[in-house]
Amino acid sequence: MPMPDLAAALPDAPIRIAVVGHTNTGKTSLLRTLTRNSRFGVVADRPGTTRHVEGARLLLDGKPAIAWYDTPGIEDSIALLEYLDDLARDERLDGPARIRRFLDTPEARGRFEQEARVLARMLDCDAALYVIDARDPVLAKHRDELEILNACGRPLLPVLNFVNAPDHRVAEWRDAMSRLGLHATAEFDTVLPALDGEAQLYARLALLLDREADLLRRLAEDLAQQRRERHEAAYRIGAEVLVDVAALHVQSGNDAAALAASGERLQTSVRVREQSGIDALLALYNFSRDDYAAELLPLEGTRWGMDLFHPQTIKDMGVQLGAGVAAGAMAGAAVDVLTAGLSLGTGMLIGAAAGGMWQGVERFGKRLAGRVRGYRELSVDDAVLRVLALRQRALIHALERRGHAATAPLELAAAQDEKWRKAALPDGLKEARSRPEWSALAPGHDDDARRKTVVKQLAQDLARAE
Repeated sequence: MPMPDLAAALPDAPIRIAVVGHTNTGKTSLLRTLTRNSRFGVVADRPGTTRHVEGARLLLDGKPAIAWYDTPGIEDSIALLEYLDDLARDERLDGPARIRRFLDTPEARGRFEQEARVLARMLDCDAALYVIDARDPVLAKHRDELEILNACGRPLLPVLNFVNAPDHRVAEWRDAMSRLGLHATAEFDTVLPALDGEAQLYARLALLLDREADLLRRLAEDLAQQRRERHEAAYRIGAEVLVDVAALHVQSGNDAAALAASGERLQTSVRVREQSGIDALLALYNFSRDDYAAELLPLEGTRWGMDLFHPQTIKDMGVQLGAGVAAGAMAGAAVDVLTAGLSLGTGMLIGAAAGGMWQGVERFGKRLAGRVRGYRELSVDDAVLRVLALRQRALIHALERRGHAATAPLELAAAQDEKWRKAALPDGLKEARSRPEWSALAPGHDDDARRKTVVKQLAQDLARAE
């Protein structure tokens, strides 16, 4: 399984590839996404961020497969090309010989020091990716850069970055590359990469590095397998959250104070469980909480984020509000404060007016006797489970399409899924309601064989609309 290795020395990799290009086109961003490491290098919207050569490796079956080298931006290609022409004016030197001659000059350690680092690295590599900001116009400096880089005598693959931007100039750049004899190009948006973006990139590289085509093919296949495994693991995490929440029951006394306290305790447990699921998903895709907009987190410091239990949240997610929920929204402060937005599912006036956010579970086995002894059980309402499922699916969808070069916090689009909004809940969730021992949020948790089967089926139900 290929994994990034950020050791300073990069020995023994069969394929060595330099990532080159003009300043601030996204070279470091590309490597962050390819290595799935948002902490690689420094990404900033200003020129000259990378001032030296950095490296990373991808491993395949525990062995180095590719050594990537991030390089400084080329800043003065027009002057450098003129200098190279003057340097070799009286001799017939091929491209690599001209570059080596340049690297031995004082100018390579002075005026053109940054460009010299790029060219020295290219001579030491098997190929290079030339990263292009597809939003930029094609200028003379870009053509001069490509002429200089081609002089190194290494295969060069242009990579068009930011192709999802509305003002991109992809067609203009493809035409320019063709005029320069670079007919193999790749599109790879480092912020919103295509799901098969890596596979396409390695396929293009295989065209240029025929001797390494088999290794690149195996690497692409392994990366695709990793993506499938992450996809399955993500929906298992979502299913575990839903089962834990659906199965959770909290006992409460019958008086108003006890009901309010129990309801708040139950709400807090569910929010904490949703947050732990979010943290697990972020870790699975190698992101952190900083990558997620704070107002969307169920818990952020000591305040609530977008509240899972607020009637407006349910409406915003397109979930049908029942009569009880609507009544709760209009019932007034006294009832709302008294019940903390909860319903006991008893059919009593307070339960109906409270909002239908919770429902009592009083019909299973020995727990029925608790009613006689003076306590009740609270559990989440269907509307809450629907919103929870929609938010889990929306987050997974966003994480699978987020590049590790993205700097803006992730924001969720509304999940387009009428099944989870309106159709009957899956049988597994209905069964979980009758099995409080299935909830990891309660004492006596039992992850038995039946629960595992339900989680597996529920994960498939969550993923089915993808």
